[in-house]
Amino acid sequence: MQNVLVSPQRLADEKVIPGSEPAASAEIPDQYACWALVERIAASSPLRRAARLRELLLFIGRRQLREQCNQLHEQEIGVEVFGRAANYDTNVDNIVRANVSELRKRIDTFFNSEGSSEAFLMEIPRGGYSLVFKKREVVASASQDADGSSVAPVSSPAPAVDLMPPAASAMKSNRLFVLAASILIVALAGGSAALWMQNRAMQRTLDATDRAFFPWRYEPTVNAFWSAFLDSNQDTDVVVPDAALGQEEYYTRTSVLLRDYVNRSYIGELQNQKLSPDVRTVLSSFNSLNFVTLGAIKMAHNILALDPLHQKMHLYFSREYIPSFVDRDNVILLGDPVSNPFIQLIEGRLNFTMDRDASRLGPVINHAPRSGEQSVYAASDSTGYCVVAYLPNPGHSGRFLLIQGSSPAATEAAEFFLLSEGPLYEFKKKLGVADFPYFEVLLKTSQVTGTPLTAQVEAYRVHSEQ
Repeated sequence: MQNVLVSPQRLADEKVIPGSEPAASAEIPDQYACWALVERIAASSPLRRAARLRELLLFIGRRQLREQCNQLHEQEIGVEVFGRAANYDTNVDNIVRANVSELRKRIDTFFNSEGSSEAFLMEIPRGGYSLVFKKREVVASASQDADGSSVAPVSSPAPAVDLMPPAASAMKSNRLFVLAASILIVALAGGSAALWMQNRAMQRTLDATDRAFFPWRYEPTVNAFWSAFLDSNQDTDVVVPDAALGQEEYYTRTSVLLRDYVNRSYIGELQNQKLSPDVRTVLSSFNSLNFVTLGAIKMAHNILALDPLHQKMHLYFSREYIPSFVDRDNVILLGDPVSNPFIQLIEGRLNFTMDRDASRLGPVINHAPRSGEQSVYAASDSTGYCVVAYLPNPGHSGRFLLIQGSSPAATEAAEFFLLSEGPLYEFKKKLGVADFPYFEVLLKTSQVTGTPLTAQVEAYRVHSEQ
């Protein structure tokens, strides 16, 4: 069968898979069925622990199937998925080609394992970055018994001839009654079995839908952690950092306190400093717009995806966040103390904090080093650090989750740690507890271009407050 490139426009208009005629066949999936297959692959075991590969697949699928992009280029993928500069040299940096090659292998693994019953196949042909869908070819085979052995066709028996003498007619009537009753019982049993099978099929459909929308609930450790947020009575506020504030502090060499940030008094204080006209113009533009880094948006998107129906989780820009919500809701703070002043609310309760001097983000400080630990963890060109803190909110009515990294790659490692079954399971095993306590953990990550994303636990603390 010929592999044909998916045409998003044709999918939208005719709702067919390329390579087939646009006939009204129930076997031909439309654009939405193709997207559902992409999501099933993204949530499968081969990609569940590979955050970057999963994001890469969803990006390609979304651009092709939903945004009707006819051709994806390596440069665009490098910028949008891997955070490369818009003019980066793809001949020098092969991160897209390397990751797409690995993605192809994992897609093949899916179709050879848990996706073996999928009616359609999907692949990324070499030399391009577009998805191709084709109908799975079914190999005809002899019918098999339940144990896998071949079963030969059985001929229907010839009609029976009644040789019973008239004297046995009464016995024959009784036997006919018993036979009729048996047939009725078998028919009822068959009907019950059919209903049971139908209910099972419906349940499998519901389970598949639930798994597609909430794959994290089928990962025991991830479910154990995130259900504390999503199964509680409170809303969960995801607060993204204010990148403009970080730039303002950098230009003016000042640090803004939370109270001044909330009442906006810091704006006048910054403008009153002796600054050049150009800097004043830049600061004015910062104050009039909301800026947020691409890395923070990506992380917020992946966290909000835990609640696809948006029933519990809500996104807030830190400049617009209402402080009174802190005592009412669960809160997830993203960023660092320079760009998200709300982190100041819990800094005094942390053992691992990110130092800052004149608005610049410094190393991670270990305030009470234990044996084998460092007092200072400084990031380098090849190594980054991230602090994850899980604590009760100030009123002990909800939960706080802090995610702050020394770089975008380090912050992405924290996201990988919290959303992946493997790393979170290993950390919980290290804690030796049945349920997650409140904790802090310092993560170390490699920042070498092209290397796999890792999150190594460097140090941690368990908080006794409940």
